Amino acid sequence: MDAAYFLRRSKGLAKDIDPRQIALQLESDESWTFDAFDNISNQYADIFSSLGVMKGDRIGILMYNCLEYWAAYFAAAKIGAIAVRLNFRLVPEELEYALNDSGAKVLCFHSSFLERLEQVRDKVPVSQWLCLQDDDSEMPVWVKPWAVLGEGSSSFVSETQIDGSDSMMLMYTSGTTGRPKGALWTHDNTLWFAAMQAIKWQMTNKCVSMTTGPLYHVGALEDLLLPTLLVGGRSIVTKSGSFDIRRILKVMEQEKVTHVLLFPYMLYDMLSQPDLEQYDLSSLQAIISGGDPVLPWAIEKLNEVLPNVGLIQIYGLTEGTPIGTCLNPEDPKEKGHTVGKPLPFAEVKVAGEDGIPVGVGEVEEIWIKSPSVSSEYWNRPEATAETFVDGWCRTGDLGRVDEDGFLAIAGRKKDMIRSGGENIYPSELEDVINRHPKVKNVAIIGLPHPTFLETVCAVIVPKDDVEVTEEDIVDYCKQHMAGFKKPRHVVFVDELPRTPSGKVKKFQLRNKYQSLA
Repeated sequence: MDAAYFLRRSKGLAKDIDPRQIALQLESDESWTFDAFDNISNQYADIFSSLGVMKGDRIGILMYNCLEYWAAYFAAAKIGAIAVRLNFRLVPEELEYALNDSGAKVLCFHSSFLERLEQVRDKVPVSQWLCLQDDDSEMPVWVKPWAVLGEGSSSFVSETQIDGSDSMMLMYTSGTTGRPKGALWTHDNTLWFAAMQAIKWQMTNKCVSMTTGPLYHVGALEDLLLPTLLVGGRSIVTKSGSFDIRRILKVMEQEKVTHVLLFPYMLYDMLSQPDLEQYDLSSLQAIISGGDPVLPWAIEKLNEVLPNVGLIQIYGLTEGTPIGTCLNPEDPKEKGHTVGKPLPFAEVKVAGEDGIPVGVGEVEEIWIKSPSVSSEYWNRPEATAETFVDGWCRTGDLGRVDEDGFLAIAGRKKDMIRSGGENIYPSELEDVINRHPKVKNVAIIGLPHPTFLETVCAVIVPKDDVEVTEEDIVDYCKQHMAGFKKPRHVVFVDELPRTPSGKVKKFQLRNKYQSLA
């Protein structure tokens, strides 16, 4: 079964979804019914087909949150193409890498990105540039204007046989070796992941769900919204740009949102609003949060001000099941330090290199197995073999399982930094900063942050007899990586503490520079 099933259900013989019901909505503004969503994605599929896109070809999507993002995504699925969802924060150098690595044939993008793309267009394999106007940029001759289509019907009928095991989506995750890896999802991965959530949270067509992140993240599209689409509910997408919790609360009130995904720092912002009780959130049933544990004070405050709203804490990763486990609202308080138990059809074990589970309470690597574990890393056979073993995904995170089967996170084997809902991998930053002509060596560590949970600190050993400033490093980072990755703190030292084997003792650096946070 292919992922177009999400939309076929409103037109199939069973017609268990009302095609006139709203399927997608951009905050409290424009919306599409299931019928319109299906028809518009058909029209986009016609466009892709007319450009010669075939099954297995890659279509890049570099767009801010909008309904057209969904249409392009499902249009690619309908013709058997692979959608490459690109982080709109990437600088030209990073976009060049992703477009070349994926071999994207077509790129759908907002006109806001023209300046960045102009710098890479002669260095990448993209042959068709489809530009959707979102500002007053003048269209250059090398782009093809891409209009917002109407809700009229389309003659599109797929002649391509698509199987559930066929690839559907490619998403780049920051790599521990300095270069991002493309996690490949199949149609089965997508359908199963939606079903796992729908079953776990007993979702119905009465659900009105909203996510608050960028659509290039699974946390904004696959998490919560796809299962809502599957059961015939209404999925609300938030606009891109500066996060404003008061605007989000207003949408939640006006649209009677039942389920919302808020990253921890967003939840803290919400609970800190002095007039929170003035918003009518009586429809709200559940807040889903993940990426980092929710702090105890926030759980207590939430129970106090919104006692009828359940907090569901989740754990997972893009390539290894985005929601592999969850901590239910009714779980006993003594389990608050854990990330709960596996979702339906998911399995979790804590195991060593041999894959054999360790004993209760012992710390080792977390392995996850489910129908939504990625099939592979794009063009990375060695990384694929290392991460995906007999249907299991080795997460790179350390954890322990208690006597009741609850999973607790013990640390990050891959030394990842979580900042404002984004994953930041030190090795990627170190690779960039080490290329600075005045840098001899660098170690990247994460320091606590009151809002974003963690922030980046660069501990740098300058080259001998040269002068380098914090501004030099930050400006260099801005040129070579997305802004959210750049260090917020820069420290200069004569040497880095190392183990006898030469590895940097980052725990010593974190302890030493805690006061900078």
